[in-house]
Amino acid sequence: MRRKFPLTTPWIVATVVVLLVLGGCATAPHREVPAQGPSIAGRQASPQALKKGSAVVMYAMGLLGVDYRFGGSNPSSGLDCSGMVSYIYRKAVDIDLPHNARAIARLGRKIDVSQMIPGDLVFFNTLHRPFSHVGIYIGKGKFIHAPSSNGKIEITRLSNPYFARRLEAARTFFY
Repeated sequence: MRRKFPLTTPWIVATVVVLLVLGGCATAPHREVPAQGPSIAGRQASPQALKKGSAVVMYAMGLLGVDYRFGGSNPSSGLDCSGMVSYIYRKAVDIDLPHNARAIARLGRKIDVSQMIPGDLVFFNTLHRPFSHVGIYIGKGKFIHAPSSNGKIEITRLSNPYFARRLEAARTFFY
């Protein structure tokens, strides 16, 4: 008897994660982005922090391809960058964050970019204003974000020339 595997959201998300991990092994090494600010010396992520970060990343992967919408705060109508982050953190780890990248940056704990774990946040100056864009670090030098008008939630490398020049800081909510 042949078994059918249902194509449910968890099954699709798991498949995407496996493909991303395997794809990361086949890509050329990326240039590390230099640290931007003060850090937590010798950060050692706790098992609890790693678990929460993984939950954030898994939830974010489920939103790949969702439409960008300025001011958007839910996937059914579209998300902007801070709306995506606040939605994911609320749903995945029950942390309420404001719908504003700068306000989120003020609430998070400063960390060095080199000390990020999956689920931490990366901030960019994309509109000639500090902390005007935010994304979620997913590991291996990549982050997920809602990029711009007419775009969709996607994964981008921190070494991407556009974002590498505009990287400002990293923050964590997981200790």
